[in-house]
Amino acid sequence: MFKTIKADLNAVMERDPAARNKLEVFLLYSGYKAVRSHRRAHWFFNHNMKFIARSISQRSRHKTGIEIHPGAKIGKGLFIDHGMGVVIGETTVIGDNCTLYQGVTLGGTGKETGKRHPTLGNNVLVGSGAKVLGPFTVGDNSRIAAGAVVLNEIPADSTAVGVPAQVVKMNGEKIDILDQIHYTNPVTQEIQRLDKEIKLLKQILEERQ
Repeated sequence: MFKTIKADLNAVMERDPAARNKLEVFLLYSGYKAVRSHRRAHWFFNHNMKFIARSISQRSRHKTGIEIHPGAKIGKGLFIDHGMGVVIGETTVIGDNCTLYQGVTLGGTGKETGKRHPTLGNNVLVGSGAKVLGPFTVGDNSRIAAGAVVLNEIPADSTAVGVPAQVVKMNGEKIDILDQIHYTNPVTQEIQRLDKEIKLLKQILEERQ
């Protein structure tokens, strides 16, 4: 646990340009305090002392504005920047070296039982106000844009934006917004249909001219 807490501290120093020294982070950073409290709460949760675990997590919530269920599994090096309004559900799994900004929700849709919350791979970044809802995986090294609502699995090395979130970049390459392989929601399908009609009308006009 202590090695993990140290990794959390180093993560803040590496990723927050405003962090001046480790003592300041240890004593004053709400995101780091919330993660540190969660490490203790999770230990009690795993040893079937769930009331104590919940008590620790609720105390941390009131002090930091960050709510992490003690059952959530969090890897080393998690950095919660600013953090106010962050909510992490019970069956959430977070890999190593992830970053969450303020207002992020890693939650459920209310339709599932058992595993209800998302799994984040390693090195995932979730932007301010983004909502990741459901028991699917966000792959390693992926980025979720601020304000996005993610309802389906995101492949590794991808960037997802929008409501509902769509993958706009994979492996460093942009994806055509009209690519039906990666975009299957009704709005995008309607755009695709209109695009085909426009092309057809242009072709008819050219032929008549």
